[in-house]
Formats: sequence, structure tokens, C-alpha cells
Amino acid sequence: MWPYHPDLLATPVPRYTSFPTAADFAAVDPGAYRNALMQAEGEISLYVHIPFCEQICFYCGCNTGAAGRRQRVVSYLDALHSEIETIAALLPDSAHIGRIAFGGGSPNAITPEDFERLTAALQDNFECPDPMFSIELDPRTMTEEWAATIARTGIDRASLGVQTFAAHCQKAIGRVQSEEMIVQTVNWLRDAGVTSLNFDLMYGLPEQTEGDLLDTLHRTRVLGADRIALFGYAHVPHIVPRQRAIDASNMAGQDERFAMAKLGYSYLCTHGYVPVGFDHFAKPGGDPLAHAALCGGLRRNFQGYTDDRAKTLIGLGSSAISSFPGLLVQNEKNSGRYRMQASQGRLTASHGIVRSDDDQKRGAIIESLLCQGHARIPDAIRSEIAGRLCPFTVRGLAAMEGDYLTILPDGLPYTRTIAALFDPYRAESQRRFSSAV
Repeated sequence: MWPYHPDLLATPVPRYTSFPTAADFAAVDPGAYRNALMQAEGEISLYVHIPFCEQICFYCGCNTGAAGRRQRVVSYLDALHSEIETIAALLPDSAHIGRIAFGGGSPNAITPEDFERLTAALQDNFECPDPMFSIELDPRTMTEEWAATIARTGIDRASLGVQTFAAHCQKAIGRVQSEEMIVQTVNWLRDAGVTSLNFDLMYGLPEQTEGDLLDTLHRTRVLGADRIALFGYAHVPHIVPRQRAIDASNMAGQDERFAMAKLGYSYLCTHGYVPVGFDHFAKPGGDPLAHAALCGGLRRNFQGYTDDRAKTLIGLGSSAISSFPGLLVQNEKNSGRYRMQASQGRLTASHGIVRSDDDQKRGAIIESLLCQGHARIPDAIRSEIAGRLCPFTVRGLAAMEGDYLTILPDGLPYTRTIAALFDPYRAESQRRFSSAV
């Protein structure tokens, strides 16, 4: 399974949760965002960014800060409530909300009372007939009070930042959490009515061995995770300064990372999980993500793989990204500037990109390759990438038949690298992206 070709994995590539990627954003006219909001229709999804954590992990690349000062949290939430009112007032009556996702940071870094006020504001301001709620949680700050709030709110899906059960790896990345803490969180969430529980796991962590990974996978399966995201740790201290606290001298090389990825895929596929793309897994049967993967309905957005079919995703909060068919925009990253602008009733989007027809065409190819493993390639683009595709086809990793490109079974871990062939923006520096595996 999976031949190892290090030369094909040497160049870092994006994860392609959007196309073009956020690395290609530039200053954008706020009027374009306003017009996109006013023209949105049908079902829309919301993403709400809470940029706070009780404890900051060394490895984390998210836009987040410590939640130690209450006044800063209160000020941010006040601004977020203002943005909710501003955005909701611009949407047409035909628009309604189907899904609401809370991420961060850690949404449970705010108080349960603040969270309930936030969900109430969303439902009061937007047309939300029966939204599906999902939330990211930090087991270290999970409480019984938070579990009760999740039950009252009616949250359907939750994702836990577990990363690893190996204590020495936890210490190395600054995320120490006992197994008992994680088990208690799982029990609270199940009792609160959470029906879909995801574990975020990592391979390629400092001091991590294949045995550590196998043990983590086993414990995750025993705890009954419905979904698993198994990411390769991206060590990019030139982009994420807090990662400089990590000793990189005992970190897996590319060949060891590849072996870990292969181990994880093999273990999960033989222990009751359906592969969703390359690095996500879900239990078959009732899980919508597994169903989407098996039936060709898989999509990709800023949360990763999803069964969400909405064409529009609106991001709320500092650094949150909104996606429209013809436009991608990102809110102001700096929390202070975001609070000032949102509190004044202004749209806070500062960067983004207008998606040209060519962008949309290439984005559809990239998404299809990542989600379905195949894509129809127009003649002009096929001619453009033929030479760069050759190293993958001659090694049996991909096949071009007529105008269809298919990722073959041996080529699965090379999917992002193959997808990058269709990305003309990647002529720029690759230093801001992670390893392909």
C-alpha cells in the first residue's frame, strides 16, 4: 500500500479548504462583500470564530489568544453581537441559516452564559428555522456547566482537540490533558445529546513514535469517536512564532511521517471507519459524512471535509472567512481593529479575492479531486498541466483517460500535490504551507 516517492512530496502545498487559498488574499473592496451579502439566497451556513483559549498550545496555528482578561472577552463578544446585527440586516428575506459552527480558539473559553446569549442572538437576528449546531471544544476547560449548556442549546456535533494521548508528546507541544479528562468530556457530551463526536488527532509530533500513534488511535476507537481527523503536524515557526517553543530536534522526518500516515489510514480502515478523503474518517451507517463520501456528495470548505451543500458560508468574528461563489473575504485579523469596526456597525472584511471564472473552474477541479478522487479536465487546462502530471501517471498514482483525471489507490497520499498542479498561484513561495503528508 502506498509507494513512497519523496521527490513528489518535497514541495509544501496548501490544504485547499478554499481556492484560491487565503495565502492569495489581497485588499478587497468592502462594497464587494456588501453586495455579495445582499445577493445571497437560499440556505446559508454560518461560522462563528471565538479567538480565545484558557491555555495556549505551542503547536497551534489558529488566530487565538489567552482568555485571561475578562474585559477583553466581553469587549470582543459585544463587537461580535454588533456584527451579527449588521450582517443579518443585509441578507435578503429569501436567505435562511441551515448550519451554525462555532470554532476558534476554543468556544468553551467563554462562559456558558455568554455562549447561550450568543446562540440566542444568532437565532433572533437570522432566519434559523431548524439550524444544525456544531462546536469545537478543549477538553482541558470542559465543565459540567458547559455540558448542560450544550444540551440546552441543542448542539448536534462536537469536535475535541485531542491530538495525542501520549503524555511525553503532550508535554512537548504544550497541551497536557489526561485520558480521564477526555473520557469525562466524552461522557458529558454523550449525556448532553451530542450524536456526532469528532476527535482531532495528529501525527508527526515531536517525540512521537508509531507506537504512540497506534495507541492513540486505539484509545480513540474505544471511546467511540464517530469521526476522526488525522492531520500531519505542520511545523512552521517562521509563520507561527509560538511554535519556536517546540524542540524540533526529535521530530519525524518525511519518511517517518509518511509511514505514520500509512499506519493511521490502514488502522482506521480496518477498524470500522470509512476514509473521507486522505486524512478524515467516519463510521459508516448513520454518519452523514461517511454517507457523503460513499455517495459522491462530499464537499470541502474552511472547516475541512463536510457534507454541507450550502453555496454560501458567512464567517463572523475576527479573522473569519466568508465564501461566496464569486468572492472570498476575510474579516480583520487584529482583534482590536475588529472590535472597533464591528462596534461601529461597519463590515470588517479587509482582505479577500474576487473569484474569476478561471478560479471557479480550477477550484471545482481541485475540490473534485480532493473529495471524489477524480475530475473532468477541460482541454486547455489539460494541455497546461500534462508535463507536470507525467511523474504521477508513469508511477501509477494517477490516470488520465480522455478528459477525466483519476487519483488511483496508490496515489491517495499525493492528492493534494496533484491538486496543486492546477493552482497557478503556487508559482509564489511555498514556505507558508505545510508538508503534503
